[in-house]
Amino acid sequence: MRSQPSRSQPSPEPGVAGPVPSLDSEITWLLHRAAQRLRAATGEVAEQHDLTLREYIVLSALDKSPGLTQGELGRSLGLDKTTLMSELDRLERRGLVERRHAARDRRLRIPVITGEGDTVRAKVAAACAAVEASVLDGFGGDQVRDLRRMLFAIIGDAEDRGSCL
Repeated sequence: MRSQPSRSQPSPEPGVAGPVPSLDSEITWLLHRAAQRLRAATGEVAEQHDLTLREYIVLSALDKSPGLTQGELGRSLGLDKTTLMSELDRLERRGLVERRHAARDRRLRIPVITGEGDTVRAKVAAACAAVEASVLDGFGGDQVRDLRRMLFAIIGDAEDRGSCL
């Protein structure tokens, strides 16, 4: 997935190794680099609130999709069982999540965000929204809506097999 810099493209920063994306780069490469940039910026915000980015994403998923079993949550986030259990264990120890038995099958556990967890999640969400707004500052509202629509269409409703987390 190497992309050669175009002649009109500025040279990479000193000390930065590797290919630099350009307007003719593959969309996958551009999406990857954009995700890296946003992940780094929002990860820093989460860390300021004593969360990892992955912990924040788990809390957000619990907020947006309450009632999922641990297995359903793991599949929706593309996290294997071991990784998800580690995340939930840490969040539970901190009082941000609790796990309840599913009414339909007591063998299943449903992670639930606590009041304290929701408070922390909301603070990080507001800070992350400010980061996103800053990154997208040079774009008009219509362009941002179009970007969201395109990303939503790319994502679709297919279950992904891997994680970017």
